[in-house]
Amino acid sequence: MSLQERARGVLLGLACGDALGRPVEFKSADQIAAERGTVTEMLGHGTHRQPAGTITDDTEMALCIARSLADHGEFVPEDVADRFVSWYQSGPFDIGMMTADAIHQLNAGASWDEAGQTVWEHRREGQNAGNGSVMRCAPYALAYHDDPATLISVSRDSSAITHYDPRCQFGCAILNLTIANLLGDRSDPLQSALTRVEADSPDELVTALAALPDAGSTPDLQTSGYVVSTLQTALYHGLTADSTRRAIIDAVNLGGDADTIGAITGAIAGARHGPESLPSAWLNVIDEREELETLAERLVAVA
Repeated sequence: MSLQERARGVLLGLACGDALGRPVEFKSADQIAAERGTVTEMLGHGTHRQPAGTITDDTEMALCIARSLADHGEFVPEDVADRFVSWYQSGPFDIGMMTADAIHQLNAGASWDEAGQTVWEHRREGQNAGNGSVMRCAPYALAYHDDPATLISVSRDSSAITHYDPRCQFGCAILNLTIANLLGDRSDPLQSALTRVEADSPDELVTALAALPDAGSTPDLQTSGYVVSTLQTALYHGLTADSTRRAIIDAVNLGGDADTIGAITGAIAGARHGPESLPSAWLNVIDEREELETLAERLVAVA
């Protein structure tokens, strides 16, 4: 499989996981099973009351990053922050609390490297390490797939615009290193990523991800918006399922933060299996499909 195919798989997988999970976000697995059975097709209405195939802030913010990288050929944090502000001003139907608070700081004059830190410092433990930066960070893995040192740096800096907590910053770095390793068809993609950053990463994050079982085990996976549990769940399904379709379905039907966990799972599995592993019925209702494919190819060309 070519690098370009894997890159398209990342962005399309992200969007499909996001859109499949949106209608059942905040539902428990039991509620989903009772109301929907097993969700395998794009659904309309449900949470946020949007048409089938509608993406959320997960993919919309990833698009902000991808467009900036494609236009500038590199990470320009001021431009990414400006695009987040413009997106927020467009009135999205879904936005995380930490993201909204950080964008308010940007609107008030804070610089890109101040806004997220200010929000983080005023939030207590338990409300300061959400998954709002890991959900959107995959475009960096495409643009810097062959430059791991820079990939770590830009992943952390981009996270800090809204999510300053070290668990969020290094969560983005670990996720993107893993995706980059998959793009290069390297063995042990997650363990290799952890080895590269474990000396600097929070112990809690590294320990949780290093303990992930293989496909032969059945782990106890959580579906909250906490960055560590989100990464555990998404990496497990993304790295063990035999197709992107299967990975996304299994992740989404766990419920909870279904759109974000579905999006991250889709990006990981998409890097493994490429776009051919996604159902055409899903792709056909993603309005942003063509732009996502074009951006994926532009980003690997940047690298």
